[in-house]
Amino acid sequence: MLEWLSDNRSSIAAILIIALIATFVASIYFGRKRSALIDKDEVFGDPQRTKGGWHWAVCGISALMLVWFYYSWGTGRAFFPEAANELCQVAKLEESISPIKAALPIGSRYYKSTLLVSRNSDQLQELAATLPRDAFGPTEQAEIEDLIEGIEQLIVNSSDPANLDQSTVDELTALATDLRTLGERLRQPTGGLVPTAEALAQPKWGTTYTEIPILPITGRGILFDQSAVEAKAIADRFNKIRNHVAANDSLIEDIKARIERFKSTNEAGSFDESVAEQREAYIKALERIFRRLDDGLIFPAASLQGVNSAIADLDGEMGDAMGSLGLVSALFLPGDGIVKSRTQCTEQGSARWLPKPTDVVATFVQLANPDIENGGGYRGVTLLWWKWLPLANVVGFLFPDWIADLWPGEYASHGPDGTIEPNFKDNLLAFAQGEVSLGYIPWFDGHIWDSMFRVLVALSLGILLGVPLGLLMGVSRFFKSFFDPMIELYRPVPPLAWAPLILTIFGIQDDGKIFLLFMVAFAIMVISARTGAVGVQLSKIRAAHSLGSTDAQIMRNVILPNALPEILTGIRISVGVCWGTLVAAEMLAGTTGVGFIENIARTVSDYELIWVTILIMGLLGLILDLIMRFIIGKTIPWRGKG
Repeated sequence: MLEWLSDNRSSIAAILIIALIATFVASIYFGRKRSALIDKDEVFGDPQRTKGGWHWAVCGISALMLVWFYYSWGTGRAFFPEAANELCQVAKLEESISPIKAALPIGSRYYKSTLLVSRNSDQLQELAATLPRDAFGPTEQAEIEDLIEGIEQLIVNSSDPANLDQSTVDELTALATDLRTLGERLRQPTGGLVPTAEALAQPKWGTTYTEIPILPITGRGILFDQSAVEAKAIADRFNKIRNHVAANDSLIEDIKARIERFKSTNEAGSFDESVAEQREAYIKALERIFRRLDDGLIFPAASLQGVNSAIADLDGEMGDAMGSLGLVSALFLPGDGIVKSRTQCTEQGSARWLPKPTDVVATFVQLANPDIENGGGYRGVTLLWWKWLPLANVVGFLFPDWIADLWPGEYASHGPDGTIEPNFKDNLLAFAQGEVSLGYIPWFDGHIWDSMFRVLVALSLGILLGVPLGLLMGVSRFFKSFFDPMIELYRPVPPLAWAPLILTIFGIQDDGKIFLLFMVAFAIMVISARTGAVGVQLSKIRAAHSLGSTDAQIMRNVILPNALPEILTGIRISVGVCWGTLVAAEMLAGTTGVGFIENIARTVSDYELIWVTILIMGLLGLILDLIMRFIIGKTIPWRGKG
């Protein structure tokens, strides 16, 4: 069943997109209709006015999903499943002619020959202006200036159309003719072009690690694929064409001989170290420019105009042969299109780093599969499942070992015969260390639970210790003055700044991560509780005093209820900050957890898995926030109604 769903992702996506469009339109219609009925009964600014509106939530989610489908190319794959394969064949042809385009203005604004002339001429002028005259004698300086003029003459000779060999002219003319013939070939009908059985047997677009099937599966794709083969042969011929000017032959030999004489003088001469370095560097720079001009890559601009015109015509023929494919690419495959690189075609632009929703779901289903032996889970751990948990592990986590140390008496020691008889103190220690069998209970297991467990434990400790301290700081001069500097000293420091130190002290186990999250939650809860306690109206406190309430009763019945909105808001903030900090801590050090999965996915550039972890984090954070909203609504229902 899962395999069938995976192979038919495009069809499923098409159904989902249509459903999302219908939902988007219906939610807008329903929302506007409902607003017209109830807006007249509501007052702007009333908090009750924001309640409800589930239809706008549906509208927002539908819009977000439609944007995701569009920019991830999910829409294009859903309604045009063969487009990527055809564009892959177009990319093959583009790749084949790219060496020719690189030498022409149509591909890089300037002729490659023009760029070579400009760069080398500028460098020669710079060398002439920076000649180290202290390092060379007058005779050598004159010879170097003559040498630079000779190299400049190579550029002049190569750029002159009158010096172009007739055989080179014939080769360029024949190449332009072949390019035009190739363009005409793209006009032929594709009805008789049938894909091979091997091509039809390829996995569909996006169902395997190889994104796009590379063998053509349509007649139009076959036409471009065949044209790419011919274009590659033409490009290979173009790369072998050289402009060997007869007038340069003797000049080249003369320049080579002069450079060799300078190099010999540098090696044999007894110059100062700094002078020797200057001479060697200067001659080497001169030789480097000369060697770039010695390979015949500079052509007269006029000689390449025919090839440039032929490439422009070929581009036009390619556009006509693509037909509606060009429109599909422009409208439904936003970004840089498809690029052929070595042995595969890849999606570029937003589709490169934004996987399609159906692919993300497929990856999530694979992760959520609890059958680890058959590829489920991640790195030998389930995503979220259950296991039989020994109760002794829970006891060992909750009870510290020093409880046994407080019990009077000594631990057992071995007797003369080498046997050990445990006493009550030993049994108490074994109980505290979780070494006593107490049975098993079903419990959560997996990467998600490991992350949730760390957050819940740290958050609970932060609430239990932070709220009482915050309330005391709100009512006591001593507690405020004593603890405020300590908390404010570490609170502004980003949690990740503490992470390396804490993980070094506690290691990569849960202790360090929980302590790091506790530091985050503790500071937030202290500030929230203190703010809530300070904000209680003085008239309520004086009224409680006048009625004979004790300090404990005022704290319990007046200050705490009035501080609850701030405290619960602090818990809500702590959940989000702890969750974000935990993921970062798991990325730094850990062997389980959602952050650990994302860190491994990041190192191997598995974008689908990265997006799965991001969505898991977001959904879990949303669930925790919704739980906090529910608790706030039930605990302080009077908020906003006073």
